[in-house]
Amino acid sequence: MNAEARLDSTPRLEDFPFRLTDNVRFGDLDPNQHVNNAVYATYFETGRVTLMKDRSYGLMPPGLAWVMVRLDMHFRAELHWPGTIELGLGLSRLGRTSVTFDQVVFSAGKCIASAQSTNVLINEQTRKPTPLTPEIIRNFQPWLRRGVNIVQPAS
Repeated sequence: MNAEARLDSTPRLEDFPFRLTDNVRFGDLDPNQHVNNAVYATYFETGRVTLMKDRSYGLMPPGLAWVMVRLDMHFRAELHWPGTIELGLGLSRLGRTSVTFDQVVFSAGKCIASAQSTNVLINEQTRKPTPLTPEIIRNFQPWLRRGVNIVQPAS
């Protein structure tokens, strides 16, 4: 059974196997002088795209592409400029044609925001969903979120 992440539990960065660092930009701020809520979608996108579009990870074979179909964000604390952020991502669910990630933004050791995103694999020509291949499923294994047990989807 796929485990659903609870939004009210505080994530730990070490539970997310894919991580990268980024900067808070002055342009990320809103009139309240904190990072605007819409910018978090960009932070989460940076984590997903950096992993999935890097051909060396084997998550996007030729002729296939990923499209995001859902993004649920939970804002936990304010974030200010200047500063750096740590982005974390871990696979939490495999579907027949989709993957779901748990994602986090940390700053100074504190979880600032978390999200769950679902992405569907499509055929670039037909733009229709296509089943995950055994190779893609195998290549996702290093990116499983710690503490999440994944049942392989039925063929």
